[in-house]
Amino acid sequence: MSDRVVLVTGGARGIGLGIVEVFANAGCKVMIADLGGGTADSSASTSSNSDAENWNYNLANKHDLNQAQNKAGQLGEVASCEVDVTDSDSCVRAVAATIERFGQLDVLINNAGIVQSGPLLEFSEDDWDKVFAVNTKGIFLMTRAALPALLESKDAAVVNTASIAGKKGYADMSAYCGSKFAAIGITQSLATEFAPSGIRVNAICPGIVGTAMWLEHLMPSNTTDIDEKNRDFEDAMAERIPMGRPQSVEDMGQAALYLATAKNVTGVALSVAGGIEMN
Repeated sequence: MSDRVVLVTGGARGIGLGIVEVFANAGCKVMIADLGGGTADSSASTSSNSDAENWNYNLANKHDLNQAQNKAGQLGEVASCEVDVTDSDSCVRAVAATIERFGQLDVLINNAGIVQSGPLLEFSEDDWDKVFAVNTKGIFLMTRAALPALLESKDAAVVNTASIAGKKGYADMSAYCGSKFAAIGITQSLATEFAPSGIRVNAICPGIVGTAMWLEHLMPSNTTDIDEKNRDFEDAMAERIPMGRPQSVEDMGQAALYLATAKNVTGVALSVAGGIEMN
C-alpha cells in the first residue's frame, strides 16, 4: 500500500479518523479533509460549518483537523486540508492539495456526513436540504472533482460511507435514511459507469458506532460525564447487537481498506454492523 494515496473526507473525527488511521497504518499516504471553521480563526469557516451552532451536535473544526493530523501522523505520512463537500470549488481544492502534496490520488473515501432526525411534520426544509447536501450531493461533487486523478491511477477505488439506514427505513429518520439509500444507489451507478476504466466503487454501511452522531444526537444520555455516557451506550448495544458490542471506528477502517484493495469487488454495500442488519 506504500505507493497509494488516499483522500478521506470527514476525516478529522469519528469514523473518518478511524479510516485514516487504518490506511496510514497500512502504509498509504493519507490526506485528511474536513471542515476547518469553529475556531478563533473565523476566516477558516466554511458555509457548512458557519451555521454549526444551529446544529444539534458539534461538527469538526480546525482544532480537530490539526489534532487528527498529529495523531495519525504517528502511523505514517499524513497531511490535512479543509473541505466543504457541499461546495464544488472546495472539493476541487481538496483534490488539488492532495496531488500537490503527494503527487497523485488513488483512493477517494467519501465519508463526510451529518444526521438530523424528527417527525416529518416538524422537520424543516432547511434541515432536509442540509442532510442531502452533505450525504448525497457531497459524494457527487467530491467524486467528480477526483475523477481525473483517479483515471490516472493504475489501482483506483472509491469508497462511500453509507449506513445500515440506507438499507432499511427507520421512524423519524426520513431525511437521513433517504440520503443513505441514495448513497448506495449512487455507489451502484458509479460502479457500473467506472468499471470500464478499472475504477472500483463500493460503500461501507456502518451499524452503531459510538461517535458524536450517536452519543450526542441519536441516543443522548442524561449524564454529562463522557465515561458514564460511553458505558451506558456500550451496555445498551450489548443487548441490542447480536455480536454483543457496538461497532468501532477501526471496524469501519478495516472494511474500507478491504474494499479499496479487493481487485474484483465493485458495487457492493458492505454492512459492518455486528449482525444487527443482515441481507
